[in-house]
Amino acid sequence: MRRDNLTWESEFVLLGLSSDRQTQAGLFVLFAAAYLLTLLSNGLIILLIGLDARLHLPMYFFLCNLSVVDICYTSSGVPQMLVHFLLEKTISFTRCGTQLFFSLALGGTEFLLLAAMAYGHYVAVCAPLCSVAVVSWLIGLVSSMVETVVMMYLPTRGYMC
Repeated sequence: MRRDNLTWESEFVLLGLSSDRQTQAGLFVLFAAAYLLTLLSNGLIILLIGLDARLHLPMYFFLCNLSVVDICYTSSGVPQMLVHFLLEKTISFTRCGTQLFFSLALGGTEFLLLAAMAYGHYVAVCAPLCSVAVVSWLIGLVSSMVETVVMMYLPTRGYMC
């Protein structure tokens, strides 16, 4: 006779790093300070790039986007972790899945932005005359893809391509 476990849990119980209240309070202060430092430093980067017209270059555009993604990435998990240090020790299945989705999506976006920045620097250093050509090719490919997709959705009069 086979027995399957059909128990369904709607939330997870988080054990945490320590059950000692003083250790939890110390960890709360440590992680809250690191979180505020991350928010302030990335916010300062965004503010300075926005205010100084000399920094309106592609490299700083990517750096500004990287700062925005970093703020969103850390904000997807750290506030919830701070709550768990002091108050509730459970998280619902839906909230856990949502937090996982945003963490993976924003982490992947951050990696792709870093890769794009690294490739841009590589092209600028190794082949400085080709950097304009590479950017032109990329813009041309993206614009042609957008135009093709838009055209494929236009209504036709019974004729197929």
